Amino acid sequence: MAGPDRLETLRKQIDQLDAQIVQLLNARARVVVDIGKIKQSQGDPIYAPDREKVVLEKVRELNQGPLPDRCLDAVYRELMSGSFALEKPLRIGFLGPEGSFSHAATVAKFGSSVQCVAMADIPGVFEEVIRGHIDYGLVPVENSLHGGIVDTLDAFLHSSAKICAEVLITVHHNLLAKQPWEQIKTIHSKPEVFSQCRNWLATTAKGRDVQAAASTSGAAELASKQDGAAAIGSTLAGELYGLHVLFENIEDNPDNVTRFFVIGRDGARRSGDDKTAIMFTTAHKPGALAEVLDVFKENGINLTDIEKRPSKKVNWEYYFFIDAQGHADDLGMRTAIEQAKKHCLQLTVLGSYPRATEVL
Repeated sequence: MAGPDRLETLRKQIDQLDAQIVQLLNARARVVVDIGKIKQSQGDPIYAPDREKVVLEKVRELNQGPLPDRCLDAVYRELMSGSFALEKPLRIGFLGPEGSFSHAATVAKFGSSVQCVAMADIPGVFEEVIRGHIDYGLVPVENSLHGGIVDTLDAFLHSSAKICAEVLITVHHNLLAKQPWEQIKTIHSKPEVFSQCRNWLATTAKGRDVQAAASTSGAAELASKQDGAAAIGSTLAGELYGLHVLFENIEDNPDNVTRFFVIGRDGARRSGDDKTAIMFTTAHKPGALAEVLDVFKENGINLTDIEKRPSKKVNWEYYFFIDAQGHADDLGMRTAIEQAKKHCLQLTVLGSYPRATEVL
């Protein structure tokens, strides 16, 4: 069989499979509703990062193709997003405005069935989490090109919020406009974005006027209102302001990745592949920092990151932030933390969370 008849037969097979898929998805959703009732009766959190990691890993193990793992990850993230809505609608705060890369990261992590709440600044995300006005917050903590995000690190100095998950997001810049490229005379975006797209601007966009904006989302809004204007921003910003993507992935470095923390009022349970974030300031004595780091080495714990920030209380006093492989409930980690405290003026566990293994 070939031609139109063969095509029609295959389409009927797809229709039959779709009917089975929808039936199974709703059967799964009914189980989710029962789980939600049990969680609420026990006071358990709706979002469980350890369970999320297990589900996604099982899906990848079951996958025999031809669909890539990345595709199934996206499908199941949306399924889990819908599950949150069935159990208890979640409110997720992010650094606004809407259409920002933090907004895009929130949707990539939590799906489209949660309520995304834009915040004016990073400290505001922390405050609203602690007040209970939002269930979780998503904050940038590190960029592969520019290092640590100081506003996030500083916010931990004054907040009891706990890290419960991490997210790795590839930052792609796109040229957005409502008109064809030939009619574009002005390009709006943040200065930092222009610096990350310098090569493309110097070649393809040579001769166009570049105008700084407060945010990529604000740039998209300007482009939606001005003739002959375009913006560099996320595809989500383009969708929000009715703009088309004229050029995709125009950044100089396609491996630009931003790491985000999901913060809540509690940390995450063990998943078997975890990290623990710790903040401390050392005693005023020679070699104090080395002694703290040696404690983790002696207990066989790998440190994956270290940052420092001034305490803003005493000149030349610093807070150090480290990421350590393992969960705070692991025996080796508990031992290391107790021993490290002897060399610190203050030590706080900021949370344990499943290690992110995929870049979204």
